[in-house]
Amino acid sequence: MSIAFDPTSVAPALIGGALIGAAAALMVLFNGRVAGISGIVGGLLGGPFTRGEWAWRAAFVVGLIGAPLAWVAWRGGTTIRIDSGSGALIVAGLLVGLGTRIGGGCTSGHGVCGTARLSPRSLVATGLFMAAGMAVVALVRHGVAA
Repeated sequence: MSIAFDPTSVAPALIGGALIGAAAALMVLFNGRVAGISGIVGGLLGGPFTRGEWAWRAAFVVGLIGAPLAWVAWRGGTTIRIDSGSGALIVAGLLVGLGTRIGGGCTSGHGVCGTARLSPRSLVATGLFMAAGMAVVALVRHGVAA
């Protein structure tokens, strides 16, 4: 097994991680909420809430989608390569949605915000996310596809 390491990718990864951490910290500081994407989008799509509640959720999602689009517009296009078909992507999306329901949150809520707070539930959930991801990669790369 080999891992392709590109030294030029280290700085953008560190900057991106710092920005995610800063955004999560600012969300808690100014809004008193954990930046869990599934909860934010779920609350946006369903359930009665006040106008202010809808506004911050919508602004968060617009920023989440708009920021990468602005980056691509500023820095130029990037090549996106998806090795799976539409069916596999749909099944994967549904499984992720089911997992966030069962796990009481998503990777951003548990993995970024929960582990930073040393939440036992989030530490367990993040460990399970990672283990499941590794198992799927091992099966796809070495079991199913072989």
